[in-house]
Amino acid sequence: METIPALIAHQGGWDEILLVGGPIVLIIGVLALAKRRVDAQAAADDEAPAPKP
Repeated sequence: METIPALIAHQGGWDEILLVGGPIVLIIGVLALAKRRVDAQAAADDEAPAPKP
């Protein structure tokens, strides 16, 4: 059980980088996924034939 405090303790800065960088990378990934879905929907709407009046 002594390894747990060592993992939580200050590790020279890399742990702080993960605490800040992790959420940023996650948000970038979610935004990229949303943009891909929007672009795919826009392309599908462009390919669909126009409704006849």
